[in-house]
Amino acid sequence: MSSFVVALDVGGTSMKGGLVTRSGEIVRTDRRATPRDRGPAAVIATIRSFIDDLATAGGGTPEGVGLAVPGLVTAETALYSANIGWRDVPATDLVPLDVPVMLGHDVRTGGLAESVLGAGRELSDFLFLPIGTGIAGATILHGEPYGGSAGWGGEIGHIPVFPDGEPCACGQIGCLETYSSASAVARRYSTRAPASSPDAVSVTAERVAALTASGDPLAVEIWGDAVEALSLALATYTLLLDPSAIVLGGGLAEAGALLSDPLAERLQKHLAFRQAPPLRQAALGMSAGMLGAALLGWRAAGFADAGTTWSLDVLKSPRVA
Repeated sequence: MSSFVVALDVGGTSMKGGLVTRSGEIVRTDRRATPRDRGPAAVIATIRSFIDDLATAGGGTPEGVGLAVPGLVTAETALYSANIGWRDVPATDLVPLDVPVMLGHDVRTGGLAESVLGAGRELSDFLFLPIGTGIAGATILHGEPYGGSAGWGGEIGHIPVFPDGEPCACGQIGCLETYSSASAVARRYSTRAPASSPDAVSVTAERVAALTASGDPLAVEIWGDAVEALSLALATYTLLLDPSAIVLGGGLAEAGALLSDPLAERLQKHLAFRQAPPLRQAALGMSAGMLGAALLGWRAAGFADAGTTWSLDVLKSPRVA
C-alpha cells in the first residue's frame, strides 16, 4: 500500500476508524464499541488496540495518527471528557506506535472535514452544526475550526433560548439542546403522548419527524418548538459572527426540507434588518469525524495542505458503516 495515516473518531458509544492515503483514498474502515462503562483505562486500551490493528491491516507503519475525541482537548492532550471520564491524557498515551499524532475536538474535527472536503469547501467562515443526541457547533474562521481561549468554543447547544423553559442537564434553564436535539425531540414527544400510543415509550426523533409530516398535532407542536429554538440560537450566532453559511449535519438534519424550510423562514423572521445566511446540508455524513481525523494525521506528519487536492469522488467510498 502507498503511505497512509490511521484516523480514529472516538465517540461515547462507538469508534469509527480508517486508513487514508496521501491522495485521499480511504482504503479501509472499521468500527468498535467504546467501553466507557469499564472506565477510561479500558477506553484508552481499546483505542491503542484499534490503532495497532488498523496499522497492521495497512501492512506498514503509518505516516501519522489523527484522533477526534470528545471534551476539552488540545492537539497534544485530551484534557477532560465527561462522557469518557479521562483527564489529562497525552496523545502519545493513546497511540502504541512511534509516529506523529494529533488530537482534535470531535465536532471541530468534523467541521474541519466539511471545510476542507465537504459542504464548506469554498467557504471561509461558516458554522457547522451537527444535531444529534446533543448539539455542539464548530465555528470555522478563515477555513479553520476556532475553539476559543480555553477550548470551550462551540457549545451552542447550551445557549438559553427560552429563559422560562425546561431545565437542562447542564444546570441551566431553557437551553437549545433541551428542545432541538434528537434526544430532546423524542423525549418531549414521549412524555406527552397518550399512554395508549405505541410511540409513548420508544419513539425516536425520526418517528416524530414522520408524524410531523403526516400532521400529528403533538408532533407538529414538538417539531415547531425545536425549529423555533434553533432559529433563535442561530439568529444570535449570526448577529455575532456573520457566517457565510450554516451547515447542518447529524441525524435530525436528515429530515431535509421538513427542518430546513421552516428553519430558514423563522431565522429570517428573527433577522428583520439583514439577510439570513443560507442553510446547507452537510456533505460527509457519519464519515466527517474520521475524515477530519485523517486530515489531522497528515498534518501531524508534516503535510499542512492535506485534503486540498483530494477528489470528492474518492471520498464517497467506502463510508464508515
